[in-house]
Amino acid sequence: MRAIWTGAVTFGLVNIPVRLYAATTDHDIDLHQVHDADGGRIRYERRCEVCRRKIDYEHIDKAYDDGETTVVLTDEDLASLPAERNHEIEVVRFVPSEQIDPLMLERSYYLEPDSKSAKAYVLLRKTLEKTDLTSVVKFALRQKTRLGILRVRGKVLMLQSLLWSDEVREADFPAIPSRVRISEEELEMSAALVERYADDFNPEEFQDDYQVELRRLIDEKLKQGEALDTEATFGAPEESEAGDLVDLMEALKKSLERRGAGTRAGRKAPSHGAKGSAPRRKGA
Repeated sequence: MRAIWTGAVTFGLVNIPVRLYAATTDHDIDLHQVHDADGGRIRYERRCEVCRRKIDYEHIDKAYDDGETTVVLTDEDLASLPAERNHEIEVVRFVPSEQIDPLMLERSYYLEPDSKSAKAYVLLRKTLEKTDLTSVVKFALRQKTRLGILRVRGKVLMLQSLLWSDEVREADFPAIPSRVRISEEELEMSAALVERYADDFNPEEFQDDYQVELRRLIDEKLKQGEALDTEATFGAPEESEAGDLVDLMEALKKSLERRGAGTRAGRKAPSHGAKGSAPRRKGA
């Protein structure tokens, strides 16, 4: 696995340098859109609806549209917003684990300790296990300020991002009556049926039948000689697209270099005096 983020778990005066890894992956088979007549690859272009020209990434800004007017936001505008000052997973509270609503859980990540922080890492893990508490944290990742929790999975600390409270919808369906009469006999029969299905959960027992059958279908078509030559049908990448990719990679490289220098020069020592202080919000 490749680390996607490096930083530190902080609470009080404790600082635990860690590396962040994506804990999950998508197993779906990637499919492309093609022309049904000749199998040619269908590609999408970044084309301006005003001048009808194809636009390079360097000339693309973001915008907010309220339905009547559009506000264009340049890279300079977004850079003026409060930015992430350091890479910290800041512990703001320890709460009973049962208070975490599973509906709020989003993405999961593994935390690996830096070689110099193994003892503090294990100490935090054992503390969470002993107290049966979950750590609520705030952190910034991919230009967003996020809420999350730290929990234990085996010997590893996991970071799970949470939805913000205003991102969770309330469910109020008129079809569900406020009062329903359920007899004891009905309840007992329902419980008996549930008991027949009761067993331990073993994730390896379940599989994605659609993806399995899709892979079997693809293999069967390959066996029967129904495959097409990829370069002949999809075509090689257009020069302009290859150029866009090079330009993007160069822009990313320069941005990373500039960001690294700015972080080292402008980083301030984290303040640990105020318990539960939230980090500055990063621009979207």
